[in-house]
Amino acid sequence: MGKVELRLYPPMVVARVNGRGGRGFYNLFQYISGNNRQRSKVAMTAPVFSEAEGTSERIAMTAPVISDTGSMAFVMPEGMTLETAPEPLDPLVVMDEVPSRLVATLRFSGRWTDRAFERRSRELMEVLEKAGARTRGPVFSMVYNPPFTPPFLRRNEVGIEVEQDLSGAVRP
Repeated sequence: MGKVELRLYPPMVVARVNGRGGRGFYNLFQYISGNNRQRSKVAMTAPVFSEAEGTSERIAMTAPVISDTGSMAFVMPEGMTLETAPEPLDPLVVMDEVPSRLVATLRFSGRWTDRAFERRSRELMEVLEKAGARTRGPVFSMVYNPPFTPPFLRRNEVGIEVEQDLSGAVRP
C-alpha cells in the first residue's frame, strides 16, 4: 500500500474534550498538569488524537469520539485504567476507554494545517479505496510533537479505522 501503514492498536484510555477541536488542547494540558481531583500530574504521551471540525457522524466506542465540532484526546500512559486515571475537575474533560482497533495511517511532516489534513486524508482514502478496504468512521489526525518542534522534524499522521485487513480477513 505504499506509504499507508496498517496498525492494530491495543485498548487505551484517553482524556478527551469534545466539541472544541484543537481548542481543547488547553483543557487537556491543564488536566495532565494537575487540574484533577487527585492533583496528580500525568505524563504526556504521543500521539494526540484530533478530529477535524465539522464532522457530523457519531459512532459509539471508537476514538476519537465523533462530534459536530471536532474533538481532541490525549492517550493516557500504558497501564492506566478508567478507575486509576485522575478524575477531571474540568467538566469538558471526559475519560473514555477505546477498544482495540485496526487503523490505516499515512505519515507526513510539517505543520499540521486544515489544508494538509484534507490533502493527506484524500490521499489515504484513495489508497484504501483502491485496495478495497472498508472503513469505519471519519479520518482523524495524530500529532506526535510539541508546537516548538521545527516543522521539518514534526511527525503527523492521518488515520481511519478499517474493518478488515487488506488480505480480506475480517477483523474480530
